Amino acid sequence: MDILKKQARKAPPKKGSMHEMMLIAIPMVISQGCYTIMTFTDRMFLSRLGPEYMNAAMGGGLTVFMMLTFFLGLTGYATVLVAQYLGSSNEKHCSLVITQSVIIVILAYPIILLCRPLAHRLFDFMGIMPQQLRLQKLYFNILLSAAILSLLRTCFSSFFSGIGKTRVVMFSAFTAMVVNICVNYLLIFGRFGFPALGIRGAAYGTIIGAGCGLLVLLASYLKRENLETYGILKSFRIDFPVIRTLLRFGYPAGLEMFLNLLAFDIIIMIFHSMGAIAATASTIVFNWDMVSFVPLIGIEIAVSSLVGRYMGSGSPDTAHRATMSGLKLGLIYSSLVMLLFIIFPLNMVEVFHPAAAEGIFTHAKPIAVFMIRIAAIYVLVEAMLVIFIGALRGAGDTFWAMLISVSLHWLIVPVLYVMMKIMGLSLETCWSAVITIFFVFSFVVYLRYRTGHWRKIKVIQLPIPSAAAVIYDDFHEPSDL
Repeated sequence: MDILKKQARKAPPKKGSMHEMMLIAIPMVISQGCYTIMTFTDRMFLSRLGPEYMNAAMGGGLTVFMMLTFFLGLTGYATVLVAQYLGSSNEKHCSLVITQSVIIVILAYPIILLCRPLAHRLFDFMGIMPQQLRLQKLYFNILLSAAILSLLRTCFSSFFSGIGKTRVVMFSAFTAMVVNICVNYLLIFGRFGFPALGIRGAAYGTIIGAGCGLLVLLASYLKRENLETYGILKSFRIDFPVIRTLLRFGYPAGLEMFLNLLAFDIIIMIFHSMGAIAATASTIVFNWDMVSFVPLIGIEIAVSSLVGRYMGSGSPDTAHRATMSGLKLGLIYSSLVMLLFIIFPLNMVEVFHPAAAEGIFTHAKPIAVFMIRIAAIYVLVEAMLVIFIGALRGAGDTFWAMLISVSLHWLIVPVLYVMMKIMGLSLETCWSAVITIFFVFSFVVYLRYRTGHWRKIKVIQLPIPSAAAVIYDDFHEPSDL
């Protein structure tokens, strides 16, 4: 069955148009928004217990995410491969890509667990306050133990993102969010007879929510329609050509995510090492920055999916049109966020007011208000940055996307360290410098896109028989990689 023709009969938007982009992007934006609300609510609940709980959750949670990012980026590139195979009318290879991603995750999980002592040393080295450090290590340890759930969710989400059925991803994210918020409320504060576990309850809620979201994806993946159309049952085998393709084009995305999150983690810890006021102000601002930024990742995934699909079908002009549609959608969203940051910064800060009178929060509030207002300047350039990077990834230009993005984040680290630790400049001045660097690099990635090198890249090569498929020839359809 030609799945592309089937989708076209259901909804016939013009290829690369805003209509087509929105059909894929809006569910992904909602999905990413669910993750944002989930994390945001966790920290808001914990802020009621005190600033150190909120700060510990951010530092510990971000470090767990940083340790997963290489494999999240690597397996997440399955979205592009699935889209390109779909575009080239090789539906059976879509599920084969997902199986190889799951194999990589299973092999990666023990490696991630072995890195736990390194994260503890990083916490100690950055000089985090003792009352926050104890909570941060506890939260980190619990979340890391269930890291495989997040990795598997990325694998199966990539399948549905790649084939354009992003509503499944949205429903999975919504389920995870609802379960997480409810369990956190019960376990953080000890409601309805449940024990009050504080920051441990927040970690358990996140894990239970992630597990429920994964079950939704698995149930949808194994539906009869998918089993027949994509040959899922025949995909449960190792295919080295597909693994090589995934590693070749996915490792830059994974390395980019890891290095970026490592840099961002260090940036957070630099702020946190400057005292309780700086830690509280920066945590509030980065929480709202996450609210503004994470939904853009949904648009980026949609851009990568459509660009990958049209590059797979040999139509770079349509891929460019899809990129421009994604840019328009991103700018519309960011313009709305910019207005909120300019008009309501004080209200946004007050959301994190602790239940009891807190001197640290009182001193941090005016700093956080200023930082949120300044952040309004760069929300538009954030859209341009992520959309063009998404387009480059979708076309296979992953190395340059990685190089530009990593250079951006690692330039901020020494600049921030020198300004805060050596020169002793104010948080407001240092934050303004960070915004300026983001502004400059958004144009760098645009210039790379304009070169048009991405138009010539070939990600998938067809047809080349798979060695693994030859072995299974008596029982399975041969691979046509």
